[in-house]
Order: sequence, then structure tokens, then C-alpha cells
Amino acid sequence: MPKADHPFTDAARGVRLQKFLADAGVASRRRCEEMIAEGLVEVNGTLVASLPAWIDPVKDEVVADGRRVRRDSRVAYVLLFKPKGVVCTNSDPEGRSCAVDLVEHPSGLRLYPVGRLDMDSSGLLLMTNDGELANRLTHPRYEMHKGYEVTVAGQLSEEDLARLERGVFLSDGERGPGRKAKAGRLDVIARDRQKTILYMELFEGRNRQIRRMLLALGHPVKKLRRVKMGPLRLKGLAVGEWRDLTAEELDQVRRDAFADAATIHRRRERAERNEGGAPVRKRRGIRASRRNEKSDRLERRAQRTRELSAKARAERGPAKAGAGRGSRESAGRRAGAPSRAKAPKGKPARNRRDDASLDHRPRLS
Repeated sequence: MPKADHPFTDAARGVRLQKFLADAGVASRRRCEEMIAEGLVEVNGTLVASLPAWIDPVKDEVVADGRRVRRDSRVAYVLLFKPKGVVCTNSDPEGRSCAVDLVEHPSGLRLYPVGRLDMDSSGLLLMTNDGELANRLTHPRYEMHKGYEVTVAGQLSEEDLARLERGVFLSDGERGPGRKAKAGRLDVIARDRQKTILYMELFEGRNRQIRRMLLALGHPVKKLRRVKMGPLRLKGLAVGEWRDLTAEELDQVRRDAFADAATIHRRRERAERNEGGAPVRKRRGIRASRRNEKSDRLERRAQRTRELSAKARAERGPAKAGAGRGSRESAGRRAGAPSRAKAPKGKPARNRRDDASLDHRPRLS
């Protein structure tokens, strides 16, 4: 291992330099590593052009590309429904629309996508400036499962489903030797001759993994949407909309992300196998999925109606006292008005037209 060209080699100093830069919003962690290698980073006036390097975030002064870096203690956590055709990089040289362009957070913080969704996919995308949590959610070591609804061309046979459960060999190209990739959970939602709709869960994030697995079986992906990430669900958002995580969601995400090894192992076992030890593979009708979507829409509509009703009652509040006299007078008029006679209980009254028709019936001699 070559000797470091700087004195910041003691891990007891604090945090890794590239992590500090990424958490401060300079760039992604990988880009920060490239900036260090390009000689664009200084610590206490000393050029740092190699890794590893550790710094003290409180005492050390860091300059990146000529600008002093100060770590912002504020954090934000945003859930975005990423549309198809949007890339997950913070800047794209080809000028394509980026996910960060869809989120105008009032804090003004620079947010980064947690993990990647390719341009042809849509769905749940978590964005934050909390680098430590982002690392926990994306690193395969912590096995944070992600769920996808996938529509593929053609009808997947039982043999195809069994291959997905056993694993499909995928090559990693220049990154190293290939290895098997398999779904942690496989759920058949609907299947016919033209298409098959699946729910798949993954514990790792290899490049275009689901598309490559299904293409190897001869069933190209027509539509892919991420609907789950750990405890987070894609609910209540239209395509392109975003919202901040609730306190309960953030608390659950932190518990899952920073769980110990034993908890992670038990979590994976529960997700992969049922009590009998067989791989989980359910078959649900497409109507059940549509029923859930319909119930969500009705619930949102009912909530909106309740809000409008409460607002209308609040606006009518001051005028309610003056309306008492008029309401009583109108009630009196209604009381004095002639009322329609009601038919007595028992046999219903006959129609007069029916009675007249009976009088003109011809009599038999």
C-alpha cells in the first residue's frame, strides 16, 4: 500500500473525509472521492490527494474546490414519487430532467437520492442530506429490502418462477466475476397470455437487476415501479409529488437501518420464508390490488370532504346567531301550510283513474 501524502491517517480523528464532504452537500460520496484524487481538497492548508483520510469535523478546516466547507446540522427527509424519464443524478450532462429538480424544499438544503431508480422506472425515491442513513439504506450489508411491482411481457411459467427463486446468474462485466441474483420475495399478482404482473423484493441493488433477471428468462420488463423501501410505502402521492417523512416513518426507518446483525438476519428470514420453510410465492388477483388503490382514493376523497365541511362550518359560525329568527319564522310557515294527506296504513289507496276505468267496463249479460 503506498504511503499517504498527508498526516490525516489516524482513524481516531473522527470521520472519513469523503463522508464529511458528502454530508456537507458538496457532492455525492463517489464524486467527493474523485475530487480528492484530483487534488481539489485541502485540510488545514494541507493538500489531501489520497485516501483514506480522517478529519475532526469540529476542529479541522476543510476547503473543497476553493470553497470552505461547513457541515450543516440541519437534515431533511423527502419521499418522492419519481416519474418515468427522470434520472437520479443531481446533474446530468445530457440535460435530462433530474429528481432533485422536482423537490423545492423550503429549507433550501441540497438533497441527494438514496439509491437509484433507472430512467425507465418510476416509484418511491427517498431523498435526504443524511449521508449516514443513506449509506445504511443502500449498502447490501444491511439488507434493507425494496419492493417492486413489475409487469413483464408474456406468461411466466412455473419453471420461470422457480428459476427466479433459485437465482439467475448475472455478469458484472469489468467490476468482477458474475454471480447469482435472486428475489428475496416473489408474489404473482396476475398472469395471462400477454403479460405477467409480479411483486418482487430485493436485498441488494445491482445495476438494472430486475430487468436483467427477467430478460435472461426471455420476458422483457414493460413497466417497473418501486412501491416499498424498508418500512416506507408509496401511498398518497401522485406521480411527481413529494412530501416530508412523518416523525413515525423516520423513527421506523432509523430503527430498521441501524438494527444489529441478529435483527437483520431474522428480518431476512421472515421475508424469504414462511413458517413451513417454503419460499414465499403468493398468487393474488389483480382485482385485489385495484381494490386497495380504489380504497385509498376513496379515503383521500372522504378526507377532503371532511376538511371542506369543517371549513364551511367555521365560516357559517358568526352568522348562525342572526339566522335563528328567520329559521323560526320559516318553520312556522311550514307548520301553518296545508299538508298533503297521507294514505292510511294497511291497503294502499286505489288510483281514481283506476276506479273510473272500472265503472266503464262492459257488463256481461
